[in-house]
Amino acid sequence: MADLVNLTVDGVPVAMPKGTVIVDAAKKINNDIPVFCYHPKLKPVGMCRMCLVEIGTPKVDPATKQVVMGDDGKAVIAWIPKLQTACTTPISEGMAVRTTTPQVKEARSDVLEFLLTSHPLDCPICDKGGECPLQNLTLRYGPGVSRFDYADKARNDKHVPLGDLIYLDRERCIQCARCIRFEEELADDPVLQFYDRGRGMEIITQSDPGFDSYFSGNTTDICPVGALTSADFRFKARPWELSSTQSVCNHCAVGCNITLNTRLDTRTGVDEIKRVMPRQNEQVNEIWMCDKGRFVHHFTRAHDRLQQPMIRKDGKLQEATWEQAILAIADKLKGGNVHGVIGDRIANEDAFLFGRLMKLVNASVSLSPQKPAAYADLVRTYGVGASTDLKQLGKGDVIVVVNADVEEQAPVWFLRLKAAVTDRGATLIIANSKGTKLHRYAHAIGRYDAGEAAKWVIENLTTEKYAQLKDARNLLCVFGDEQLDGAGARALAQHLANVLIETGHAGKANSGLLACYPHANTQGVFDLAVDQQPAASNQQPSVAWLVGVGDAKDAPTAGFKIVQDLFLTDVAKDADVVLPALSFAEREGSYTSGDRRVQRFYRAIPAIGNAKPDWWVFQEVAKKVSGGNETFWSVSQIFDLIATEVPQYAGLSFSLISQPPGEQWPPMGREDLYYGGTVYDNTGGLGVRYAAGAEREGFVATATPVTAPVINAEAAAELLRVLYQDGELIRRSSVLASHIVGGTTFIPLAAK
Repeated sequence: MADLVNLTVDGVPVAMPKGTVIVDAAKKINNDIPVFCYHPKLKPVGMCRMCLVEIGTPKVDPATKQVVMGDDGKAVIAWIPKLQTACTTPISEGMAVRTTTPQVKEARSDVLEFLLTSHPLDCPICDKGGECPLQNLTLRYGPGVSRFDYADKARNDKHVPLGDLIYLDRERCIQCARCIRFEEELADDPVLQFYDRGRGMEIITQSDPGFDSYFSGNTTDICPVGALTSADFRFKARPWELSSTQSVCNHCAVGCNITLNTRLDTRTGVDEIKRVMPRQNEQVNEIWMCDKGRFVHHFTRAHDRLQQPMIRKDGKLQEATWEQAILAIADKLKGGNVHGVIGDRIANEDAFLFGRLMKLVNASVSLSPQKPAAYADLVRTYGVGASTDLKQLGKGDVIVVVNADVEEQAPVWFLRLKAAVTDRGATLIIANSKGTKLHRYAHAIGRYDAGEAAKWVIENLTTEKYAQLKDARNLLCVFGDEQLDGAGARALAQHLANVLIETGHAGKANSGLLACYPHANTQGVFDLAVDQQPAASNQQPSVAWLVGVGDAKDAPTAGFKIVQDLFLTDVAKDADVVLPALSFAEREGSYTSGDRRVQRFYRAIPAIGNAKPDWWVFQEVAKKVSGGNETFWSVSQIFDLIATEVPQYAGLSFSLISQPPGEQWPPMGREDLYYGGTVYDNTGGLGVRYAAGAEREGFVATATPVTAPVINAEAAAELLRVLYQDGELIRRSSVLASHIVGGTTFIPLAAK
């Protein structure tokens, strides 16, 4: 444990680690020192002066160099004559802090009065109204009147676009530089800067295109005023009008904890998501999220969502009832040669019941996309330890990143890995066929041609060449499968697992494999539907059931096709039965993230049309096929069965994974928005990471010899996976149209 320093704040004793600043020490005992420029995730700068306090230290006798003791037996405090900034002053042993003296109160009032001389009094039309730190702190600490003439306020053009996602209201900006510092310090995107000096100083973008960062939305969260607003939410609703539902992002393997803010749309008469906000989980995403997770939610209310089952009649898909669709499917499954394909965005409960149904009809099951199924068992066995926390990685630890562009494929992992290297001193080794942003911080770099990732690690990643692998306190191996076929991806993962075994890191906390899986529940779908199923035969199936399949190449040729999805995709257009599914926002369930953390998400908006949850469909078809009557009334019942039948999930339950956390540090509560921003508290649970196989009692880790596979030219030539890759969900985002890579233009949400 770090050395603790003892001090008092307004007479209340507190002990905090050496290096803690006064603001955070006071926060520990719920003494809220107001701030604007300070943020606990950023380096202190002392710009706004809102945190001025009185500070004293024990008086030292110059002759004896000993602390002078008073008649009461306590150290005599020598008070500094002038107020000091609590956000930049580290605590020291015996320090005393006063936060409520007349001098402090006057300083706070003066700072607020000064800030308001330039700030427009447009609270009734400001998007920050209702969750504005400046508004709240003015009411609590500010003067009742202003000596400044309202006519002398600055007048600037309103709502200047810093980019196509973020707008700036220059009149509201208080020059706290939180946005600039976030982009420079955490995202390493130095795209914002101050321009001009004095009263005319303003924020400008220095990139082309403007505000070029995958993390731009976070600046609107930490902005303490309404200066920065998003194109997605501005003028859409007031915070007090919104209902808030805790959820989990469904786009990549990180599993960011989010909050869905919803409200009835008066034009359409239905509830819809108005904005997506982060919720605090210091073990997963801290308080951050990427712009894809923030802005790709419009698909949940897209006009072209499937809303009714359809059956092909007379060569055309025609609407049908659920009873008709279920009977048609059950009839085809009986005695047919069936193959199931399931996508990796599907919830755990859906995947589990789909796997059970496929077993019932002796069907094989494959994953879409296919490659992760080749190595997901290795990640399950040699993945990061159950108690792993990326915030603990630092000096003495080694991070190996092979064949993964982490910022593109798992953006928040990029933030956390970067911090481990730049802030805490971890060693970074990178190998890739191209440059990535993580290369900026690498201590060693390996290069290879496209498709040769497995060959490179087998030939080069050895303890002889990288001696620090064996000596590392912890060893984290991050990898991806792009430009590899299944055999290549397997070989890459197996060799990295061998390195972990040979260096003694297999099964250790803060060590192990970390796969940049394509989507939110790749591991969960593999665990619960694909693994232990019979392999697909070379024989063409007579029936193919495709659930959430995003890529047409994953759809086998079959005499009868069933497609279950949100939209009438190209795959669905060729189907014999099409079933409408629910989006993640319209139902409950759980995902297993890329680091095997099982997390729960909750229902935020009503179902659209007559769409049903996937698990309900599998349950009803199973009844018709078997003649049984097994019925689940909730996903929690299904999860209980998962915990009973799937060894990795033993001991888990919905109540366990959704337990509200104890205190998280730093505390980012909604009650004091000035401190951490508009991030939401976590009441939906931190989730639970199930143990890797190598951690389990009795497991013997044995390296498996692996040879470099033959390079698959077709796989090597495939497009690299990027954050804004074209797909059915992103192309329905109203604000990311110009960012989509390699595909279709934005599909308007309004009815055609």
